[in-house]
Amino acid sequence: MALNLESLVTSLQSLYGEEIVAADIRAWCLMNNTHYHTVTSKITEFKVGRGKWNLKVVPREVNNIEKAYQAPAVVPPVEQNLTPAKNDTFVHFGPFNDIKTILKTSVFYPTFITGLSGNGKTFSVEQACAQLGRELIRVNITIETDEDDLIGGFRLVDGATVWHNGPVIEAMERGCVLLLDEIDLASNKILCLQPILEGNGIFLKKIGRFVSPEKGFNVIATANTKGKGSDDGRFIGTNVLNEAFLERFPVTFEQNYPSPAIEKRILGKVASVLGVTDTDFCQRLVDWGDIIRKTFYDGGIDEIISTRRLVHIVRAYSIFNNKAKAIEVCVNRFDDETKQSFLELYDKVDVEFEFEKVEDKVDEDN
Repeated sequence: MALNLESLVTSLQSLYGEEIVAADIRAWCLMNNTHYHTVTSKITEFKVGRGKWNLKVVPREVNNIEKAYQAPAVVPPVEQNLTPAKNDTFVHFGPFNDIKTILKTSVFYPTFITGLSGNGKTFSVEQACAQLGRELIRVNITIETDEDDLIGGFRLVDGATVWHNGPVIEAMERGCVLLLDEIDLASNKILCLQPILEGNGIFLKKIGRFVSPEKGFNVIATANTKGKGSDDGRFIGTNVLNEAFLERFPVTFEQNYPSPAIEKRILGKVASVLGVTDTDFCQRLVDWGDIIRKTFYDGGIDEIISTRRLVHIVRAYSIFNNKAKAIEVCVNRFDDETKQSFLELYDKVDVEFEFEKVEDKVDEDN
């Protein structure tokens, strides 16, 4: 039966008075063929203790609570277009085609993508959705992310309390792709998604409503680890995820950095968009990054140059028009020893280029 809050409170009061206990609610449920949880979720505002409720409220207060339950999300989903824009610099590689195939089928199939930082995991998912014309809701996960952030909760809008859908409910009702970015940073609060990862709907206990996913809804998670924590300490803040949670992802794709040929195409497209015509510089950056990665995988160094950082260098070059400065300011994030090693290595890769310290260049300009 459809439960109206005002009629529910009135009915309970007429039978059991203003102060009721769990036994009263269970008896009412038996008489009205409904569920105990459904009723208690409706009268949460009246709870005064464990298994105790006080229904002494004026009709106006009941009406206000009913309006809060029935109010729409703060921003109705129909007013937004969440399809990502196509990016002219994108070059597909790795598991991109497999991800695109999964999304194209519109079958619910949660997917986990793992790989080192800056290799295009998130970008690939966004561009797969862009090419398919699929809407995407991206949620950046942190240790603080909880059920209210994901599922939704009550918000104060224009002096009224209204229910606001979280990104997970928005994605389910729209039938779009939900991207959980950096999911290995999450705490155990992420377990609120377990029923959703099973392909079932979810009961919103705060408003007593069941939400079923629309066709096309899917969940993709990205992470730098496989949810087992970071053994080498490179990814501080990553957590060991619950095994039952991880088991709800049928497939896991491992995404590596692109091959030198693919990476050259990526930098070439970025350079073209930025108006950088020095294609040899892009080739040298690719060779430099490849040598550093091979040394990293062999255990020779503890740091790595990602594809994202090579793109940063090309962008810096388009701004400063100075190769040395572009490289140096983009590797300043590393410790001094690693930074110096990287700079000296680039000198060897690009034999026609002599590295000039940024400080020396500044002195000359002055």
